[in-house]
Amino acid sequence: MLAGLVLPATAVGQSTPPAAGNAPAAKAPAKGKAVTAKLGSRVLRKGMEGEDVRQLEQSLARLGLAVPVDTSFDRQTARQVMVFERTEKLGVDGVLRPREARALQAVAIATETGGAVAQPPAPPPPPTPQAPPTPPQSVPGAQGKVTPDGLAQPPATAPDAVKQIIAAGNEIAKTPYRYGGGHNESFKDSAYDCSGSVSYALHGANLLKSPLPSGGFTGWGEAGPGQWVTIYTNAGHMYMTVAGLRFDTSAAKAGGSRWTAEQRPPSGFVVRHPPGL
Repeated sequence: MLAGLVLPATAVGQSTPPAAGNAPAAKAPAKGKAVTAKLGSRVLRKGMEGEDVRQLEQSLARLGLAVPVDTSFDRQTARQVMVFERTEKLGVDGVLRPREARALQAVAIATETGGAVAQPPAPPPPPTPQAPPTPPQSVPGAQGKVTPDGLAQPPATAPDAVKQIIAAGNEIAKTPYRYGGGHNESFKDSAYDCSGSVSYALHGANLLKSPLPSGGFTGWGEAGPGQWVTIYTNAGHMYMTVAGLRFDTSAAKAGGSRWTAEQRPPSGFVVRHPPGL
């Protein structure tokens, strides 16, 4: 026994400091601390938090979907993500992947701006056979009329299918706008969004078996303008002209009816038409 040897005192309840090279792992961020990621930079699912979740909820709110705008991906947020996925014909699981996030932002911007999808400025394309089409109201004898009560009247020379499209469009011309409206298999709803509206009218002439999202119309029918019916569509918005009249939810926001004789620039839209029309 070594007399007089004094060992270093260790405070009661205090552990011996770890040896060099054996330091404890860094602590995880405190629960509730927002991640500063941007929407589309990672997969989002229920239980996650961050600034990108806030951006997700802001985009859903722009579509008119009831969701709390904070930084928490809760059950309500997941439920409204599923509404978006179902409407856009995506895999319905309540998980938002980067590809879906980009689509959501495009649709939200288009809805808020009446269908004008923001695009970087670009020089006009050189003239080609597929240049932007002349609006169909320039076709002689193909011009319909919008009555004072906001309904459309087809010209007498229009084919039966065109008259059926107009009749179906009149049925929902004054119904409210709601994102996702009209996207059930029966086509019947109390409110309709842009693609739900066009789907309903085309179904009136038995041209569609089930509703399509706006992006789904980019490959539907035939390319280019039609003589009687022309569809203008992109990832965020769509409308159509029938016998020279525009059928568009943005017209309903302005005048109470989806029908209007006023046209809009076709730039930024893919142009299609039903075969034979």
